[in-house]
Amino acid sequence: MASRIVIASDHAAIGLKTVLVALLESQHFSVEDLGPFDTASVDYPDYGYRLARAIAEGRADAGVALCGSGIGISIAVNREPACRCALVSEPLSAQLARSHNDANVIAMGARTIGEEMAKACLTAFLSTRFEGGRHQRRIDQLSHPALRAQPIEA
Repeated sequence: MASRIVIASDHAAIGLKTVLVALLESQHFSVEDLGPFDTASVDYPDYGYRLARAIAEGRADAGVALCGSGIGISIAVNREPACRCALVSEPLSAQLARSHNDANVIAMGARTIGEEMAKACLTAFLSTRFEGGRHQRRIDQLSHPALRAQPIEA
């Protein structure tokens, strides 16, 4: 899926980010760490937007977004239309995010997932290809509002 990966976090996920950067580098991925680089308090939206911009500009093929819960940074990343960020907590969700949803960013929460589970999720995410086929229509709807079905009436 990817050879160039950007990674960003907030202060709560510095430790997990360090572990995942080491894993990625050991697997010969080109990794750009967008920060932060210490545990001083920062705002996760700033780093989520920074990661999303790198994906949108084509500087990376995939991204890893981390914060305390993974929720806030995933919301920030998903504000960028070029990004499909999936918050995951186990490998099956990471695999399905790629195979069915063509996710290009994985988000995880440093306070909610252990290091080994995070490694397993990242490995599943990066080793899975998008299936296309019936899923492509739905991905197109995410990227092109004109392709969306009419609202369902109650």
